[in-house]
This record gives sequence, structure tokens and C-alpha cells, in this order.
Amino acid sequence: MSLGMAIVFPVVLILILTVAQTGLWWYYRQLALTAAREGVDAGRVQGNRSDELKNEAARKQAETFLARQGSKEHVISTDGSTAVLIRVTVEVTAPVVIPFVTRPTVTQRVEAPRERFLPPQVVGP
Repeated sequence: MSLGMAIVFPVVLILILTVAQTGLWWYYRQLALTAAREGVDAGRVQGNRSDELKNEAARKQAETFLARQGSKEHVISTDGSTAVLIRVTVEVTAPVVIPFVTRPTVTQRVEAPRERFLPPQVVGP
């Protein structure tokens, strides 16, 4: 009986820790995706401001969201954004519960067209 427990218990423990680690990875993946979406939403609708100010607003919104969630190890980038497209990339490092495993890094990217406000066109004479 005790020999069977000595063999089965470590296997069951590893399975439980693997499920917990997968849950943490999934949570941090969703966290990065939501932060990127928040950043894109903030960077799209900043009126007639310059593109760099819009990019800064996007980074700041994503940073604020991650700070509220308690994420300490993350990188936020708006590289690849153009005058007509905003792109926010968020990279988050997830914690580990399994010993001797490297910490997974999750990267999520969201992009959307920038909103441009144009004056109304006058049609006719």
C-alpha cells in the first residue's frame, strides 16, 4: 500500500501543479490581451492630436490597466503603428508554480484603424 502511494502521489502532485500552471498561463494571456485592447481603444480616439501623443495615450492606458491588475513584469510597445493604424503589443511574464521551470512569457498584439475626424463635405453649388 505505501509503495503504491509513493509512486502515485508524485504523479498526481505533478498533474495538479501542471493544471495550476496552465491556468496561470491562460490568465496572464487574457491579461495581456485585455491590456492591448484597452491600449488600442485609447489610442484610436484621441481627436486631432498627433500620432505620437495617441501612441503615448495607448501605452499609458495599457500600463494603467496592468498596474490595476498587479502585473509587475511587462513590456508595452506601439512599434509598427502608422498614421492609419494603431498597434499595441503587450508582453507579460507569468509566475510559475512548478519548480525548475522557466517563467513563460506571453505576448499579445492588437491592432485597429485610427479614427480620423474630417470636416463635412459640401455637395452642390
